[in-house]
Amino acid sequence: MFDDVQNLWLFAAGVAAALTALIHIFGGGPENVRPLLRSNDIADVPKYVNYYCWHLVTLTITAMATGLIWASLDPTQTGLAWMWTIMAILFTLWSLVLIKWKGQKLFHMPQWTLFGVVSVLAVIGLAT
Repeated sequence: MFDDVQNLWLFAAGVAAALTALIHIFGGGPENVRPLLRSNDIADVPKYVNYYCWHLVTLTITAMATGLIWASLDPTQTGLAWMWTIMAILFTLWSLVLIKWKGQKLFHMPQWTLFGVVSVLAVIGLAT
């Protein structure tokens, strides 16, 4: 199965991103999307814009997983690996900034841990 993998670190980063997408969809959906859509105190436009953004995040994380796995298979795709590594790092940093800025607890908004794992694995993959 791993015969075509040229960079195991980038492959691991891609798998971590895929798991993050699954957690986002199946864990975050019931916790965030369902209450959002049931809310009667949010106007329709901001409600559905947030719902749209939820799906954009789903697509982005899925593309991150795909890009990192593709780069792990094809060493000519370092630009793709760099792009998704930088995005994972930025997602991690923005999560931590938002938590600090809004006075939240670290593990009440755990996205930084998921993107942090992807970031570390991908950085190691790019350094090897």
